[in-house]
Amino acid sequence: MPFATAHTVSLHGAVGHLIDVQTDVSPGQVGVTMVGRADTTINESRDRCRMAIVNSHFDWPATRRITILLSPADLLKRGTHFDLAVAISVLAAAGTVSPVALEHTAFIGELTLDGNLRAVGGVLPMVLAAAERGIRAVFVPEPQAGEAAMVPDMSVIGVRSLGQVVAVLRGDDELPDAPPVAEMSGARLLAWRGRERLDELDLADLVGVADARFAVEVAAAGGHHLLLSGPKGCGKTSLVERIPGILPDLTQEEALELSAIQSLAGTLDPVTGFPTRPPFSAPHHDASKASLIGGGLGVVHPGEVSKAHTGVLFLDEFPLFRSDVIEALRQPLENGDVTIARRDESVTLPARGMVVLAANPCPCGDYTADVRQNTCTCRAAQRRDYRNKVTGPVADRVDIVRHLPPLRRPDGPADLDPPESTARVRRRVEAARARQTERYVDESWRLNGQASGPVLRDRWPLTKAGQQAVDKHLYDGRLSRRGATRVHRLAWTVADLRGRPHPGLEEVDTALRLRLGEPLLLSMLERAG
Repeated sequence: MPFATAHTVSLHGAVGHLIDVQTDVSPGQVGVTMVGRADTTINESRDRCRMAIVNSHFDWPATRRITILLSPADLLKRGTHFDLAVAISVLAAAGTVSPVALEHTAFIGELTLDGNLRAVGGVLPMVLAAAERGIRAVFVPEPQAGEAAMVPDMSVIGVRSLGQVVAVLRGDDELPDAPPVAEMSGARLLAWRGRERLDELDLADLVGVADARFAVEVAAAGGHHLLLSGPKGCGKTSLVERIPGILPDLTQEEALELSAIQSLAGTLDPVTGFPTRPPFSAPHHDASKASLIGGGLGVVHPGEVSKAHTGVLFLDEFPLFRSDVIEALRQPLENGDVTIARRDESVTLPARGMVVLAANPCPCGDYTADVRQNTCTCRAAQRRDYRNKVTGPVADRVDIVRHLPPLRRPDGPADLDPPESTARVRRRVEAARARQTERYVDESWRLNGQASGPVLRDRWPLTKAGQQAVDKHLYDGRLSRRGATRVHRLAWTVADLRGRPHPGLEEVDTALRLRLGEPLLLSMLERAG
């Protein structure tokens, strides 16, 4: 039969589409025609596949007309991982392999001219997409078999060469020898040793910042974005570095989503299996827009905001970031994803992590309203321009605003209480998140910080007194509509931390103070414990 279909997957961001590689070998003008919106990389696979087949000692139908269709034809396709599916489809159409053996099977891998395989990026999201569309077996380069095997109920065959793939499809007893497949260049990045340092940090080390500790706890419990400001040395970075410790372990769904992003970025290590702890990313303030948001030539690579999905993205010295980077954060702060638009396609990547911003009050970092401690040398215009870099639309998308005062000797009742440990705070955060999981079991979001405003107002409204308190600030101009929604979300998180079935006026008052940057009352901090 001069016709056969093999399957592979085309990636658009983290979303995979099953592709039918259909090949027809028939009489006519000798040549190879490939159709179906293939990019230059895939068009070049015609020559790679021909030489790989010949050098693997199989017959290439050189006296026939070969037509290869990548279906659906209207979908843009790119990537060298199409090679293996194209070669197998040609061999099946030429009679070397039975087309029946290709059913419910996908082929992923790049071919060299001698018929050996090379590793490719994004194997995990490809296999996930294939499994969702009824594929039951997948051939991948041998080093990436562990990554593909993360997908449940999928039969994974790790191979080294085109010859081995043909032997498996034929049911041969022995596989031909082939050299080991080299790892992807840069695929095994060294783990950041700083994560081990973060695991050793404890909230109990921080004395005198009870207000900010509570704000961090609320942010972690509900997945809320946080802005910390204050003079240098007041403890902003120390607080943020302790946030990963109070976050719960990843759920299976979260671990799978994060693994798919790491696979796209080339940083997934299948040896360690699924990640269990939320990621923490802290890029330098000279990071480019593409490195933070995502982009790149050809295939779109995830940025730091997507790599921190389900975890924490910490942007220290936020006003020092480039203006285009600051403005590009509007979408992930608002929607929890990033859409990168190109001329021919639009790619959306998940970015549902906590974004924590830290800023000094001025370029030198010493300004404080207390004239006795103020050693700032910046002019008033410099301080104003520095603060204005955090534009209104970006600041309006941040849920919690906290100002940390300069470090001082503990003297208040809240300061004298022994700070709680990370383990104790983490137990409260886990309990609060469990309540949210139960409440939002039928929704597309998991946490209060991701909840839809209209749905919250309709199904989980505030009390009449609480809504009146929010409306007062709204009509006084202290809150925007977006800010009012964030207060609503925060009120639910405070209630979840306190174990209450519904936020009352006290929770709304606490949420308003967190949102507006006003100091919390001692009674609020006591109830939080």
